Amino acid sequence: MPKIVDHAARRDEIALVACRVVAEHGFEKATVVRIAREAGYTTGMVAHYFDSKQEIILAALRLMLRRIEERLVRPARRGESLLVVLAESLPLDAQRSIESAFWMAFWGQMSADAHLKQINTWVHGEYTRLYGRCLSEHWPEWPEWHEDLRDEVLRAVATFLNGLTAGALISPKEWPAQRQLAQLERQLSLWRSWAQQAHAESTATNNRQPARRLTRTTGH
Repeated sequence: MPKIVDHAARRDEIALVACRVVAEHGFEKATVVRIAREAGYTTGMVAHYFDSKQEIILAALRLMLRRIEERLVRPARRGESLLVVLAESLPLDAQRSIESAFWMAFWGQMSADAHLKQINTWVHGEYTRLYGRCLSEHWPEWPEWHEDLRDEVLRAVATFLNGLTAGALISPKEWPAQRQLAQLERQLSLWRSWAQQAHAESTATNNRQPARRLTRTTGH
């Protein structure tokens, strides 16, 4: 009886290996030959699933996004704090460090490739969507805030997480897991307080607006 091959699983396996190869050797040195060797396959086998290196990288990006979404929004997380949930985006252990190093290597290629810039815009949008979902689930006041205010907080969250990730990868001794968590906790508290105050001030200003007076004209 012929062996049944799970082609989707094999594609994910190659994509995951590509992620590790890029993280360890950099984007340029992550050749199809090296990825195939690290995965234990021939280049012909890899070519059966992917037409080019860029296709492999795109598959790796989608896989990383899917994995982070599963970690951020799985039902079992509903009883956990926002800090613990968002910490899944940080390089706190070996696997997440590999994923984060892959992202950084990808970012380094964007300036020279318009197509990669488009992909990054899409990926950034997906990450922002996930962060927004997390904030809405953990901050009861989130739906009450104006869309512009929520957008400002989301931009701040995404920017901070990206910056902290880069810092932790470049200087891991300076950014152990506990320091990363402490900084994230502090920033979340600051953003929440700022947004609550901004919302309160906006609401108060709107309530102070004079009511439009109704005028009545009389004819002679």
